[in-house]
This record gives sequence, structure tokens and C-alpha cells, in this order.
Amino acid sequence: MALDSLNLGAVLKDVASGALQLPDFQRDWKWDDERIRALIATVTLDYPLGVVMALQTNGVSPQFKPRTLKGAESAEGTVPDLLLLDGQQRMTSLFQALSREEPVETVDARGKELKRWYYINIRQAVGAPADRDEAVVSVPEDRILRSDFARRVVLDLSSTERECEEGYFPLHIVFDTQRVNGWLQEFVKADAANWDVWGAFEEHVLNRVRQFQVPMIKLPASTTMDAVCAVFERVNTGGVSLNVFELLTATYAGNQEHVAERGDYYRLPVEWEQIKKDLTSSYPVFGRMEAGVEDGLSSSDFLQAVALVRTWEEKQDGLRSSVSCKRRDLLQLPLADFRRLAPGVAEAFKWVGSFLEQQCIVRTADLPYRTQLVPLAAVRTVLGEEADTPAAEDQITRWYWNGVLGEMYGGSTESRFTRDVEQLIGWIRGSDKTPDTIAEAAFLDDRLDSLTTRNSAAYKGIYALLVKQGAVDWYFTEAPLNAGRIIEYNVEVRQIFPKGWFAKHAPAQAAKKANSIVNKTPLSARAGRSLMGSPTVYLKSLALESGMRPEWFDDVLATHLIDPAILHEADFESFYESRSKQLLELVRSAMGKRTVFRDVTAG
Repeated sequence: MALDSLNLGAVLKDVASGALQLPDFQRDWKWDDERIRALIATVTLDYPLGVVMALQTNGVSPQFKPRTLKGAESAEGTVPDLLLLDGQQRMTSLFQALSREEPVETVDARGKELKRWYYINIRQAVGAPADRDEAVVSVPEDRILRSDFARRVVLDLSSTERECEEGYFPLHIVFDTQRVNGWLQEFVKADAANWDVWGAFEEHVLNRVRQFQVPMIKLPASTTMDAVCAVFERVNTGGVSLNVFELLTATYAGNQEHVAERGDYYRLPVEWEQIKKDLTSSYPVFGRMEAGVEDGLSSSDFLQAVALVRTWEEKQDGLRSSVSCKRRDLLQLPLADFRRLAPGVAEAFKWVGSFLEQQCIVRTADLPYRTQLVPLAAVRTVLGEEADTPAAEDQITRWYWNGVLGEMYGGSTESRFTRDVEQLIGWIRGSDKTPDTIAEAAFLDDRLDSLTTRNSAAYKGIYALLVKQGAVDWYFTEAPLNAGRIIEYNVEVRQIFPKGWFAKHAPAQAAKKANSIVNKTPLSARAGRSLMGSPTVYLKSLALESGMRPEWFDDVLATHLIDPAILHEADFESFYESRSKQLLELVRSAMGKRTVFRDVTAG
């Protein structure tokens, strides 16, 4: 690592020539007009700019695909000497403002797109340094500054003659000596007295800009990708976190073997977008991707699944001691291995989507844990059709529900990923060792009381299990709910004893349980509109609307693990106790183990 002090003019020339570029993972964003003016004032005063940081390439194609700074696109294709890691906004702003024959693309304080030329008031600039910020001005693309809703011209710099008459120097020519001399001749021609101020302006402003030094830390070309990523995140003045997918995007794009083979660089975002669209077209649970914005299953999730499969293979071959999907494993994922494994992992996620449908989980909002899908997809990739036997399906289903109801994926997941992949594969292939996620999972009996919102995986899990075990809607009673009807009927978790009922009929202690999953059940929007007042009243209306005999409608109620007789009586305490027992039995059945009673009297 070396710290150099470089002349600003030389740095801007390197930007223009492509000798200094960006790694492609750098995000584009624009400094606003006010910040650019303040930056220029800093340079004209020769005040410290702050250290910038770059990665050396030793003049060969870098490990990341490079791209030019905004405004230097004519240098695309040039192999850079340096990749700018920190200082993009400062260098881009100075390059555009001080060395291009184009207005600067920026934004105002509200984010509105602008194009601005930057000038400095000569007479004001040679005054007190405190006035320097006011001396630097920006004008629109036509170089005419207006006010009063563009009805009044405040400053007209639309020609060299007008610039000289007003005494505003165009900063974009500051490093072009020939043009500066030509402009000076016009300036003196406009008023011979201008000679008097020019000497001070040249000494205190122009020369300071021309001699300005940029402190630059240069990292050696041997710096690892992991270190580059860490450095970027710690020093980047934009404060924007860099994710592995963006870093791999740039790395894969710079893969020379792929370029030589295909004649173009590898576009990881394009490949991922197609994978995501293929998944979500069949399984909405994976979310959506529109105009590059995604929710649900993420690119990082997919990369982790690929890394788990790759490291599992390497462990089987004796090349490593453990399965892993840490950041370093993703950064070291070769393009060749990604291209080899990605299709199989994508197919495995389709299998996962089908598995979730069987569990009656079909929407992103209803997914208990997105992270739990990562090891599941990796396991399916490794096992292939081995995972399709009845015994394997039972084992995977039990593992899944223990993870959900035991809330095992709520914290740090990387170590659990790796254990689950190895242990679940081994268990399905005949190992006596039960996966830790099953062995460690526990569901406390009183957990039902505190399951009140979708923020809990167990809350979403019980909701899905109620549908899976055969719940029938209270309005659309022709058949049990299933994956398709959840979406068609807009099924949501709805309160059985409505909020209004508690205000009139229940003591405050009972009202605390109103939001518990015990007092909720999956119902259509249409059925939900009828849940008003006392169950004694609304159940009669629903039964009439269904056209069923009352005892048949009671059978529908029972599919929600509800005692119909108790609900008709609107006895909340008895209802809560009875349904809690049935829900706990549902949990026990899914987990294949007893729930745990918490002795609140124990010291």
C-alpha cells in the first residue's frame, strides 16, 4: 500500500484517457449542485480534499470488469492502470466541471435532474476566502440564469463576450492554457482595467487549481477480492453497502476465458433476472422482479445455495474440510462452477416452490423463512430424485416444520445452513443422526399466547398448517382451501371473536388474547366481511348464506380445529382453551415431537 500525492490535472487526464476507471460494482449516483459548488470552492482555496483510494492493475486486465467515470465514455475498452475504490463522486464531479466541454449532469436539492456549467466570479474570488463559496456559481445549459419563474434574467453568460463583461470565468477550461490565454485577451479587451484583477485571480485561484494535489492510496494488484470488498465498504464516502452479487457481477464480467470463448463478457444480472422470472412465473412465493427491483428470493440466496453445493462437492472430493457459504466462499466462486451449477440449483428451487405449495405456502408474505429455502435447495440439488421417495419427503417435511415452528432460522443462519445440508443429506441417505434443526427445535405451550403478528415464523406456519389439514372457508364452502384458493379468495388470517366483541363482552384480561393466533383462522375476504358482532349472531348468517343445514355448517367450523358448540355460545375462555389444545396437537403432529410446558412457578 502506497500513499501518493498526484496533481489534479494529471488525475483528470487519466480519467479522460481511461487510465483511471471504476470497478463495475460501483453504483452510479450524482452529487447535487450545491455539493459540487462547495467542492470546487475547496479546490480553488487549496483546502484538503480528502484521500482517495485506488487498486493498481499493473497494466493488465483487472480482476473486475472496469468502466469509465461518467463523462469519459470515449475511453471505454482501455485497460486501466488504476481502479477507483473511494472518491468516485469527487473525481467525477471535478472531471465534469473542470475538464469537459459539456454541462455537468447533476440534481438539485429535491433530486430534480439538472445540467449545469460552473463559473467563478473573478472579483469576488480574490476577496476574503470566506466569500469563495458565493463566488462559485452554476448556470443552466443555455448559460442564462433566470428568476421569477424564468421571467427575469439574472445572469447571462451565453457567449465569451458576456462572460468577460460580467467577469465570470468558465471553470471547464481551467486546465487548457491556450484557451485560458484566449479568454484573457477577450477579458482585457472588454475592459483594460481587468488586467489589475487578473494577476491576483491567476495567483490565488487558477494556479491553486492547476497545482492542487490529490492524496491517493494505491492498493497493490495482489489485493484479494475479499479485501477489496471490505476496504470499499469501510471507506466509501457514499456510505452504500456493497453486496457480494455486485462484486461477482464485476468479477465475472472481467473473466477473460469467457470473453475469449464467447466474444463478450458474462452478464450475471441478466442471468439472474431470467432465473428469477422463471421461478416466479410458476411460484409467486419467490416474489417478483420488475425493472431490476426484486423482492422475495434474492440473488444472494441463490449464490449461497450454489456455494453450498460447490463446497459440499469439494468436501466429498477431499478438497476441503467443511461445507460453507460464507462471504469468502461466494467471492471465491469461479465463473465456470457457477455456470455449471446454476441450472441445477434453479431446478432445485422449482422443486422447493412445489414443496411449499404442498405445505399451502404460496405467497411471499406467507413464507415463514426465506432463508430456510437456501439449504433446502442445496439439498435437493445434491440428492436429485433421491428426495422424491415417500420416506425422504416425510423427513424433509418434518425438518422443514421443525425449523419453522421451532423458529430456528430467526438468527444467524450460515452455520445452520451448512449443518442442515450435511445432516439432512446424511439422514435421508440412512444416517442415524437426526439433523440438529429437528433435535434442537422446541415449541412452548404458552407460545400460542404471544403469536400475534406475521413477524413470527411460527404464526405463519400455524396459519399454513390450518389450511393444509383441510380448513374449509366459511363462505366458499364447496371444498377445502388449497394453494390456488388462497390467492383466488384473498385468504388472510382473520379474528374469530372480533375486536368489537371484546369491548362489550370481555374483561381486559381476556382482551389481551384477542390477537393471538388462537383467536384467528384463515378465511376469505368475503367471509371476513361477515365476522361482525358476536359469533352467536354472525354464525347464523353465514350458515344461511351457505345454504347448508346448521349441523353441516358446524362440520365446516370444525375443519378449523374449533369446537362449534362452544363458539355458538360465544364463550371466549372455553373457546380459547379448547382451540389451544387442538392447535398444540397440530404443532406436535407437524414437528413429530411433544410441545414443551413451561412451569411459570419454578424459581
